[in-house]
Amino acid sequence: MSLEFRSSAATDIHARLAAEITAAIRHAGGWIPFSRFMEMALYAPGLGYYSAGARKIGRDPSDGSDFVTAPELTPLFGRALARPVADVLAAGGDTIVELGGGTGRLAVDLLCELEALGGLPARYLILEVSADLRERQRTLLHREMPHLADRVAWIDTLPSRIHGVVVGNEVLDALPVELVVFDGDRWLSRGVARDAGRFVYADRPLSSDLETLIFETPMSRAALAPGYTTELHPAASALVETLVERLSDASALLLIDYGFPASEYYHAQRSSGTLMAHRAHHAHADLLADVGAQDITAHVDFSAVARAARGAGGIVVGYTNQATFLIGCGIATLLRGGASQTGAWAPQAAALQTLLSEAEMGELFKAIAVAKRPWVLDAFAANDRRGAL
Repeated sequence: MSLEFRSSAATDIHARLAAEITAAIRHAGGWIPFSRFMEMALYAPGLGYYSAGARKIGRDPSDGSDFVTAPELTPLFGRALARPVADVLAAGGDTIVELGGGTGRLAVDLLCELEALGGLPARYLILEVSADLRERQRTLLHREMPHLADRVAWIDTLPSRIHGVVVGNEVLDALPVELVVFDGDRWLSRGVARDAGRFVYADRPLSSDLETLIFETPMSRAALAPGYTTELHPAASALVETLVERLSDASALLLIDYGFPASEYYHAQRSSGTLMAHRAHHAHADLLADVGAQDITAHVDFSAVARAARGAGGIVVGYTNQATFLIGCGIATLLRGGASQTGAWAPQAAALQTLLSEAEMGELFKAIAVAKRPWVLDAFAANDRRGAL
């Protein structure tokens, strides 16, 4: 397929997506909440950013990708993650459920390390909405670990009961969020309308549901300047509730993502929120442009995650930054033991610096673990921050 044909096909898909969103706005009376716009832009069947088939994840914009995730930087990430996963599986679970499998790199590294530890699950299920990513995952799995590929299956919906571990790396940040703005007197819902052939922001009165969510955050008690804009996360909370409800007593949920506890997320100085778009490894704030051709993300409110987990009967058994978590998983030991044997110490060390550095992913990214019963996971022991939630 020629580059010109691919470009033309992509342009057609983006135009069709824009037309569908425009129709949704017209059908709704001229305005839709930002959450609806984000949902369609990312997940509209066959048209959205994650469902239309374009390459998304990679190490460099020259390969057509828009961003890179931790498993792509180094296999040490997945190998380290295998330690707490093995601890949970040893309690009687037989399944790993990965939410959004990316390129399949995490599944390969995690399963290969679990095999080395003697703790393979009977099943590894990947919940993936992108047909393109499913194919990339399947290809990688069969190429790099064909003897384990029969343990892996792809699912369209969550199992009704989960016996084992649910893993999600950079999943919650891609769920639709509600956008709200304070005008100096009241809160408004910021949504999307159509004007002069373009998508534009427009504000409407807040629903009672969103008012309730605001009162659960520090914003309800803060002195905020007019124009203060931020996000609320009902979709992420709903997913966490569902996952926790489906966990068996010997199971756990492990999520890693960029974000903050509510006290930092909704600080008065964070007056523009956290929403951003990603394209060709550049982040920018023009969220309404190039619909379907760019990723849209928001940082995670981990206090809301913890609240949703507890509301569903879960216990937060660990919460800390990514650097503490990965060091607690033994990632430095893995570097010394594995990379030195292959002669790849320098590039692996550089990748590890990215994962652990406070100036890069080490502090911005957090890890949170939820279970149905009290659990001690060594990965959180050095700097457990549950008190901040």
